[in-house]
Order: sequence, then structure tokens, then C-alpha cells
Amino acid sequence: MKLKNIKRYTELVFLSVIVFLSSCDYNTTNENGFLEGTISIGPICPVEKYPPDPKCQPTAETFKAYPVYVCTPDGSKKIMLINPAIDGTFKVELAPGLYLIVLDRQKTGAGGSNLPIEVLIKSLETTPIAINIDTGIR
Repeated sequence: MKLKNIKRYTELVFLSVIVFLSSCDYNTTNENGFLEGTISIGPICPVEKYPPDPKCQPTAETFKAYPVYVCTPDGSKKIMLINPAIDGTFKVELAPGLYLIVLDRQKTGAGGSNLPIEVLIKSLETTPIAINIDTGIR
């Protein structure tokens, strides 16, 4: 009789494990994607030269003065600030979905830019973007 109970208990545990594992979600479609690109800001000096004058290249402070944000699709909520490297390149991880990339003009007074831009982030994919900011210096 005890052997029969042990066998039933083992079967019950085995079935419980099968039910548990079958209810787990192994779907990877919710994995994040990436937004990758460059931010170019210029001109920094009134007269551009070739080769460029090192004093007229963007610095970390330049990028801080022209903040670029990832926002909700309607632009009502800032999700993150894009912090580029000194060469203007960046790569940020985002959940899949639609986003609006905006320049915070309240802080910059910039001459112009190609922002706002809508981007669609897909799971496990990299979305390229090039951001151009005109400082208005002439």
C-alpha cells in the first residue's frame, strides 16, 4: 500500500512540474532593443576651418548645453537623457515601442535641428539615428 502511495505522489509531483513549466512564458519578444547614433553640434566658432580648429570642436559641456531626450510618443514625458561620448556617438537600451527624440530648446536657443524624430525600437534590434544641431553661430 505504501509503494502505491509513493507512486501516486511521484506522479502528482511530475504532473505539477509539467503544468508549471508549460505555463512559463519563454517568449523573448519583450527583450529590449537599442537606439544608436551620433549627435553633431556646430558650428562652435563663427568661421569654420579645414582642418578644424581643436578649440572649435564640441566638448562634454557643449553636449550638456544641447540636451537631447528620449520621450513618450506624444512628447509629454521625458524617459531618458542621451549622454553621448566626446565624439558624439551614443547607444542606449530601450524597451520595444515608439519614441520621440527631442532637443530641449528651452535650455538651448539653438538655431535649428532635425529633431523631433520618431523612432521605433524593435526587440533585439539596433535602430540607427543621426542628430544634427545647428547652434546658430555665424
